Amino acid sequence: MNIAIIGAGLAGLTAAYELGAGSARAGSNDDLKVDVYEATDRVGGKLHTVAFEAGPTDMGAEAFLARRQDAVDFFTELGLADSLVEPSGLRSLVWVDGEARALPTGGVMGIPASSEPVRHLVSDETAERIDAEASREGFAWDIGGDVNVGQLVRERYGDEVVDTIVSSLLGGVYSCTADDLGVRATVPQLAEELDRLAGEGDGEGEGEGTVHLSTAVANLERSRREMPTGQGAVFKTFRDGYQELYEALAERSGADIYIDAFISGIERDGDGYRLTGGEDTVYDRVILAVPAPTAALLLKNVAPEAAQALKTVKLANSAVVGMRFATDEGLPQNSGVLVANGAEDVHAKAFTFSSRKWPHLAERGGALVRASFGRFGDTVAFAATEDDLVDWALDDLQTITGFDGRAAGLEEIYVQRWLGGLPRFDEDHLATVAEVRRLLHDEPKAAGVSVTGAWAGGVGVPAVIADARATAAAVNSPAH
Repeated sequence: MNIAIIGAGLAGLTAAYELGAGSARAGSNDDLKVDVYEATDRVGGKLHTVAFEAGPTDMGAEAFLARRQDAVDFFTELGLADSLVEPSGLRSLVWVDGEARALPTGGVMGIPASSEPVRHLVSDETAERIDAEASREGFAWDIGGDVNVGQLVRERYGDEVVDTIVSSLLGGVYSCTADDLGVRATVPQLAEELDRLAGEGDGEGEGEGTVHLSTAVANLERSRREMPTGQGAVFKTFRDGYQELYEALAERSGADIYIDAFISGIERDGDGYRLTGGEDTVYDRVILAVPAPTAALLLKNVAPEAAQALKTVKLANSAVVGMRFATDEGLPQNSGVLVANGAEDVHAKAFTFSSRKWPHLAERGGALVRASFGRFGDTVAFAATEDDLVDWALDDLQTITGFDGRAAGLEEIYVQRWLGGLPRFDEDHLATVAEVRRLLHDEPKAAGVSVTGAWAGGVGVPAVIADARATAAAVNSPAH
């Protein structure tokens, strides 16, 4: 069987590895040939480890959710278990009203159950509104549906909670404000609890389908407290960066990987497919592991309706400035700082004090700091010059922390622009993904075409891996 994978990011490389490993497990890989096509000059996609003089440094994703045991097991299968390292556990800050204040603990993605953990960040009026939410009339929740995060939290708790806390946290993950994201698409555990409460009538005396936000968050906090202890760190990363992962996948996949290979179209050829710009091969199966807009272009001839549906998925742009300083003297003993939405005194949306957050990076000496810029809808990631981004990073770092990076000795800089980096997971996104997959399934010309990637499987390394493995397993199955 000839299989083509378009895209050599995490999803494409995982699918390639899984195809080979899955076939090997089934004892049927003798006739399997997998070709992976990557339009850029490197593999890894949105994972990008840069060779700083002091050691490899990630300029894309820099951690994964270690509570996802499926991901940890997968890394162990790849022989990478000994490479996993834990963060220091230092707290993060949030920049609001010209002050760096402690980021609240508890809650769900910044959404609190009561005012107590966020009182230092909001007005007395907002604090009272949070605490009174459970006694107000509940709101209607459509089980299995989705609503806008910002809209929901604004209506129940007010603007301050959204702009100061929730958008700051979500922005660090999705490069979007809360007003651009869906609850189920980005905070699924909250949506599931709202489903449960709606199904049983809230448990607060409200009718079926009517719920309270504070009740849902309080229940999730209670469940978290009741979990067994000793589970280890919530997040982990790789000692030598994500290159350990994507290089291992590439090496162990057994696939032929073509870089600088731009595929511009997919055409039917008998019962198979030919790729415009690919090898002179008829492929039995094609897996698209590319961003949604690229997938839309590639599908236009074999699945035009799916391609049209994909055009509704919009992408956020962002930029990361990595900076290595000769000394860390004066850098706060925190893991980083998030910037409240609407802050006018700084350009950055967040800083990660990488050498504070990760002990293995601190061992290198000096200080390593990452500055992040760009949210959905703005132009900073592609309009700002490299000099501007570096100057803003240094100026903002000093404004927020007092740390003078220029005086500390700026020894190394790397600017990474992520143009079209992350899909906007709005309240319609999950329905769009389901519709695209349904349309592909129902289109005879696309019977051998599958899709995977962050837009399809969810943001975060474990989510991308899980979706790519499931996609590859389906392609490998005899019933396919």
